[in-house]
Amino acid sequence: MERLFEKALWNSRFIVIVAVIASLLTALAMFYMASVDVFFLMTHLGEYMSPDLVGEAREDFRAGTVTHVVEVIDGYLLATVLLIFSLGLYELFISKIDEAEDSAHSKVLAINSLDDLKARLGRVVLMILIVNFFEHAISMDFHQPMDLLALAGGIGIIALALYFSHADSH
Repeated sequence: MERLFEKALWNSRFIVIVAVIASLLTALAMFYMASVDVFFLMTHLGEYMSPDLVGEAREDFRAGTVTHVVEVIDGYLLATVLLIFSLGLYELFISKIDEAEDSAHSKVLAINSLDDLKARLGRVVLMILIVNFFEHAISMDFHQPMDLLALAGGIGIIALALYFSHADSH
C-alpha cells in the first residue's frame, strides 16, 4: 500500500506538464505578437523620411517609434521568460532534456535547481523592468527639478539592482 501511494505521489509531478505546455504556448504567442509589432514598425518607418514631417511632428513620430521599439524588446523579453520557465519546469520536474545536454548552448538554458530557475527568471524580469522604466523615462515630461531628481534616483536604483544581480551570479 505504501509503495503504491509513493509511486502515485512521485508520478503526480507530471501535472507540471500542464504548466510547461501552457508556458511554451504563451511564449510562442508573445514571440508572434512581438514579431508582428516589428513588421508593422518597419512598414511605418518610411514615413520618417517624409518632407512633410517637420519640427515637433518629427520629434513626436521619433518618440513614438522609440517607444514601440522598447515595447517590442519588452515582448521578446517576456517571451524569453516564459520559455526559460517552461524549459526549467520540465527539467526540474519531468526529465533532463537530452538535446540541451549535447548542445553548445546548454549552459544558457540548463536549469539545475529551483534556485537556478529563480535566479535566471529574476534577471530577465529585472531586464523587463529596466525596459519599462526606459519606456516611461522617454515619455516623461520634466516640469520641475524634482522630476529630474526622481529620474536620476530611478537610474541609481536600477544601477544598484544590476550590480547586485551581477554580484550574485559571481
